[in-house]
Amino acid sequence: MADLLVQELIEAGVHYGHRASRWNPKMRPYIYAKHNKIHVINVRETVRGLLRARKYLQQVVASGSLVLFVGTKRQASEIICREASRCGMPFVSERWLGGTLTNARTIRNRLGRLEELEKLRESEEFQLYSKKMQSSLNREYRKMYRNLNGLRTLNRDPEVLVIVDPKKEKNAVAEAQKKHVTTIALIDTNCDPDQVDLPIPGNDDSIRSIELIIKYLADSVLLARQVQEADKEVPAAE
Repeated sequence: MADLLVQELIEAGVHYGHRASRWNPKMRPYIYAKHNKIHVINVRETVRGLLRARKYLQQVVASGSLVLFVGTKRQASEIICREASRCGMPFVSERWLGGTLTNARTIRNRLGRLEELEKLRESEEFQLYSKKMQSSLNREYRKMYRNLNGLRTLNRDPEVLVIVDPKKEKNAVAEAQKKHVTTIALIDTNCDPDQVDLPIPGNDDSIRSIELIIKYLADSVLLARQVQEADKEVPAAE
C-alpha cells in the first residue's frame, strides 16, 4: 500500500518543494535533495505523515469529535469545500474569521444572522422592501454565506484542524494553539513544522498535490464515520 501511495504522490508532484532560497531550515529532515535550485521533498516522509494523520483522524472521529478543514488559498479553496462536505465535516475555504475557535459565541451569532437572512429572502415580506434594501440584504447574505456556510455544523470545539499551508493560515494555527486543538497540516519547504502537531511534508501550491492529500484525509474521516455508524446499528447482545 505504501509503495502505491508513493507512486500516486510522485505523479501528483507532491515532492516538489519551493526554491532552495525560500526554505525554512527546520524542514531539513523532510528534504531528500536539491535539484535545479528546487528542494525535493522526501516522499517517504510524506507517507509517514499521512499514515500518522489517518490513524489520529480515525481515533478522533471514532470518539464522535469534529474535524475542521481549513484552506483559503486559491488552489485549496474548492478542494477543501468539496472534500469536507463529502465527509460531513465543517470547513473554512474562503476566509478565516478571527475568533472562529476563541470566540465561538460571536460566530454562532453570525450564523444566526445568516439563517435569519435566508428565511427573510424566501419570505413574501422580502418583496415589500425597496430595491435598494433588497440589494443591500442580498450583498450581506452573499458575504456571510461565503464566509460562514462551512461552519454550520461547528456546534462545538473541533478536536483537530486539517490545514493546507500553515504559513498562509497562521491565524487559524494561532487560535488552535490557544485552544489546545491538534493541527494536521500539509506543509511545504518554506513552512515551520514546529508550528503544527502532525506535519505532512508536501507541495501546498499544486492543485493535484492538495487534492490527493486532502482526499486521502477525507477518506480516512469517511471510513471512520462509516465504521461508527455500523457499530451503532449492531444490536447489543442480550
